[in-house]
Parts: sequence; C-alpha cells; structure tokens
Amino acid sequence: MTGDASGRAEAASGDRLRLVIVMPAYNAARTLERTYADIPHELVERVILVDDVSADETVEIARRLGLDVVIHRQNKGYGGNQKTCYDMALLLGADVVVMLHPDYQYDATRIPALIAPILAGRADLMLGSRFLGDPLAGGMPRWKYAANRFLTGLENVAFGLHLSEYHTGLRAYSRRLLETIPYRLNSDDFVFDQELIAQVVAAGGFEIDEIAVPTRYFEEASSVGLRRSIVYGLATLRVVARYRLHAARLRRSRKLTARRAGASVPGDPTLPDAVVHR
Repeated sequence: MTGDASGRAEAASGDRLRLVIVMPAYNAARTLERTYADIPHELVERVILVDDVSADETVEIARRLGLDVVIHRQNKGYGGNQKTCYDMALLLGADVVVMLHPDYQYDATRIPALIAPILAGRADLMLGSRFLGDPLAGGMPRWKYAANRFLTGLENVAFGLHLSEYHTGLRAYSRRLLETIPYRLNSDDFVFDQELIAQVVAAGGFEIDEIAVPTRYFEEASSVGLRRSIVYGLATLRVVARYRLHAARLRRSRKLTARRAGASVPGDPTLPDAVVHR
C-alpha cells in the first residue's frame, strides 16, 4: 500500500479501513502456514479460514496460527465456501475483503498493491493476474495456459473489458460491491468466481482492475484436473451466454440483478451447518 493511498482511505473514513482476508480451504495443511506467513499482517484486521470438511490438519494448523476458523459440517464446494467467507467478513465489519487461496500458489506479499486502488477509491474489484507476468515460467501447464487464454478472450468480448485474466485465486472486493451483488445465488462450484464477475459487470457502477501477481506451481499446490477443467470451461461459457441474454434483455436473470446496497446479507454463517471458532 502506498502511503498516499493509505492516507486518503483514513481521511475519508476517519480511521483506517478494515481489511479482512478470507481463505476458502480444503486440505490445505501442507501450504497454509507458508501462505499465512506472507500476509502483510500489519495491514490486516482479521484473517478468516473457512474449512470445507478437510481430511487433513488444516483446522488444527489454522487454530494454532490464530486465524478465525469456520468449519462446515458438510462439504459445500468452492463456491459455497466463498459464500460463507464473504458473509463472515461482512458480519465482522470488513471494508475491504481479500480472497486468498491457501495453497501458496499466489504471492500474498502483493496484497498491499492489490488493495491500494480500492483504498484510493479507484476500484471496487481487483484481480491478481498471473498473465501480466509469465505463468509458464512459474510452472503453469500449457493446456491450462491455452484454456485460460481462450476463456479470458471470450469473457473480455462478452463483458466489454480488457483484462488479462479472470481465473485467479487472489482477489479483493470493496464492501459496497459485496453488499450490492447477490453472490449467494451463485453456484457452489468453481464457476462461482465467473458468475460473480458477471454480476459486477451487470450491476454497473463498479470499477474492475488488476495487478501482476507471481504464481507458483508445485506438488502441494491445489490443482484442478483436466476433467474438472472441462466442466468448469463449459460452465463459464454458460455464464457468458446468460450474461449476454440478460444484457440484451432477451432473458433477464435474477442472478444478474443487483440488490439494494446496504441490504442485509442473506444467510447466517452461524447456522447449524457451520461451526465458528474465534
């Protein structure tokens, strides 16, 4: 974070905006501690880990590190996990929310640069892009590189944007954005991220930007296989088609209809299907 951006954020609110980091976790025991160590803790109000019924020691390590831990009683999927993440962050008073995969694939030391445009009022959604650098040098498989390029190009055309990547596991959101888009209507699967971006574009009035973030591919890092990637790609194509039909007013979508800013967040992360430890 630049001193200038921090100063503007503090001047606008009378105090420093509250940054909350959320980590949707599933079997992240081998990488969680390294990911956590790279977080710029002097800027962070809370770090929340939502565990999706991991079979390893993810929860024990998170508790030892002092994270706020939410444990799902049953597996909700990647998208379902994020819904709990954002619910909890908003309930804890977050002004800016960073979603960080706990697999140590994304460089968490880039978080200050990621959130600076939001703190300065220039953006509401920031993406940490692997493709502003060289993801192949970081170990990205070539088939994933090609698939990402294809889907990103298609989404740029559909959404009228010029982003280098849509499929990243490091993102930052303003509170205003999360209070406006109906993210709880989204899929519980991996396509949640793309549905959320479609919602932001459909809502209008939100600025989207990106910064370069180095990534690492190694044995312990989570990775979606070819079959799941094909399913994800087809689901992304459906998101694009739904958005275009909605934008053309040919088939309006409830998912793509913004809710009133400041309205209460649907759902309660303390329901019986989750256990909260603070």
